[in-house]
This record gives sequence, structure tokens and C-alpha cells, in this order.
Amino acid sequence: MGESYLPFNRPWLAPRSLDHARQAFAQHHTSGNGPFGRQCERWLARRLKAPRVLLTTSCTHALEMAALLLDLEPGDEVLMPSFTFVSTANAFALRGARPVFVDIRADTLNIDENRIEAAITRRTRAIVVVHYGGVGCEMDAILRIARRRRLPVIEDNAHGLFGAYRGRPLGTWGDYATLSFHETKNISCGEGGALVVNRKASIGRAEVIREKGTDRSRFLRGEVDKYTWQSLGSSYVLSDTLAAILYGQLEDSAEIQRRRQSLWATYDRALRSWAGRNSVLQPTVPAHCRSSHHLYHLILPNQRARDGFIRHLARQSINAVFHYVPLHLSPMGRKFGGKRGACPVAESRSAALVRLPFHAGMSGPDQERVIEAIEKFRP
Repeated sequence: MGESYLPFNRPWLAPRSLDHARQAFAQHHTSGNGPFGRQCERWLARRLKAPRVLLTTSCTHALEMAALLLDLEPGDEVLMPSFTFVSTANAFALRGARPVFVDIRADTLNIDENRIEAAITRRTRAIVVVHYGGVGCEMDAILRIARRRRLPVIEDNAHGLFGAYRGRPLGTWGDYATLSFHETKNISCGEGGALVVNRKASIGRAEVIREKGTDRSRFLRGEVDKYTWQSLGSSYVLSDTLAAILYGQLEDSAEIQRRRQSLWATYDRALRSWAGRNSVLQPTVPAHCRSSHHLYHLILPNQRARDGFIRHLARQSINAVFHYVPLHLSPMGRKFGGKRGACPVAESRSAALVRLPFHAGMSGPDQERVIEAIEKFRP
């Protein structure tokens, strides 16, 4: 009989999540803006020291809210890394804006801050950064450019909750930031997200956008006697049932992060000698960054080696996976002017990158099995 299958990811099961979900049903409030949703928002705002955090149905929807807050028009341009998930671009393209793809750094795989200025035109309206793997972008340099050009910055922080740049939490540097609570993330409720509003003047409008364009949030607080349609918006409010599950995860966050940090450090230490012998690159975390330990990746010498590596692990019932295909090479990205060679670092890194099985519930023996299998592979 073959060895048991080791999945790439498995969501953390917080015992109190189920208790909270039962309580949400018992309180007869399972829709949005409920008690657990408010508790989650307060918890996140305190942790991030942010003016306002609004739970959403996904990180994608939080990005769409950010795009609405920017008042984008057709023909506007928004800068972003090519090496990211499709939602980063979709949110702004839905408003008629053109995503302008910028290459990434070879070390952290974040947007290359030295290439941003050259990509700015008179049509540029915003800069979007993605903290890949929960390692911060070079926010000092990026914000200097943004301030000089008077451009807002949005942090796609889907990977970065609990990460920091120069001691300050990721998600608190830009005008807006987004979080993900998808089942693949450190903290999850199946599907969920949040918009972090760091620009205080935008809080009221963000609340309206999240509530279908109405001032329902003010009505629920007793500030108006009825609510009505105020502006563009959509149904972005997270169900309190999912918020209840999320709150249990937030309560367990210290243990989740402790486990992830330990697993990450074990991979990094145990694979160092093998990686050095085989020209394999391990993750880079600059000294001024604190990783959220969202994922652990390796960069093989080339795509042939990467694909062989994934097959090698699969034969031993271990699920390792690649990551993003650069957006500028996608069919939709090409419609926005993307072409091969435009972001050479993103292209080369994407072709050679593999993510190892990594989740808070992973046991020591299971991780050791992965490490032993890796050490038998020669690119």
C-alpha cells in the first residue's frame, strides 16, 4: 500500500469557530453587520492600529471596493505587479481602468520599486502593491514615488496579515489595503476578506459602497431614521455565520502563527544544504521585514527542473504546486498590451517556482516526509 496523500493545504479548524457559529444561529442573526462581524472588525482594527476595517465577502470584493473609492474612469491606468492573482487586475479593469504591469524583484518577488516611476504616465491614477508570501514590498521607496506623483497606494495584502515592514504592520502603509480569509490563507472562514481603510475621510463612503450604495450602516447605528440609495455600491457584507467562524480563527491566531513560523523555519533550515548543492533558491526575507509565513516556496534552476520536481513529489503522494502565471502573458493581459519579454523577472521566476505543502496543522512527521523526498531529487 502506498503512503497516505499529503495535501498542499488544509484549513485550520478552530474549535471555538463552531461554537460561535451555533451562537450566531441561536441569536437569529446570520446576515451581515452582526455581532461577530463587528467583533472581527474591532479585533483587526486594534491589531493593525487602523482607523476602520470592513469585513467583505472576499479579498476580491475588497479590491473592487478600493477601485470604487478611487473613482476610476475608462482610460485611467493602475500600476501593479504582473506576478499576482487575477483579482488584483480584475477589480480595476471592471471600472474601465487599464492595468499596467510592472516587473518584480528577483529576490522577494514583490513589485520592483525601481521600475515604478518609468511606468507612470499622465493617465496613472494609483499604484497597487502585493506583499508576496507575506514579505513586505519596499514601502519607503514606493511611498516616496506615490507622494511625489500624488498617487494613492493600495496594498493587496491577501498574504500578509501579521507581517510587518520596518516594524509596522503590512496593510497600514497605503491609503487602502485588502485582506483575504480564503481557505488557503493563514486565517480563514472558507471565503472572506476585508478592506482596511487607512484614509479616515473615506470611511463613510466605504461603508456606503459595502452596503449596496446605501447609508444602511448609519441607520443601524441610529444616526438616520431610514436608509436609501446614496451612490454606486454592491453587496459586499460578510455573513455573520462566516464572521463567527472567522472570529474563532482570530482567537487562535497566535497558535496558528507560532505553528506556521516553526514549519517555515524548519523547511528553511533543513533544505539549505540541498538547495545550495542544486542551485535552488530559497525565500528571501529582508532584515527589515517580518514575514507572515503564508507560504514556503523554492525556485528551481528552470521550468524543466520545476516540473520534474512536482512530478517527483507527486509519485510519493505529496502535493506541491506552482503559483501565478504572469498576468501580462494571459489572454486578458495581452488585450491590455502585455507581451512576452515585458516582465522578464516575473516570467523566469514564475516558470521555476514551486510551493511546498504548508499549513498550520501539518505534523512534524509529515513535514519530515516532504523534506526526505526533496533531498532525493536532483534537478
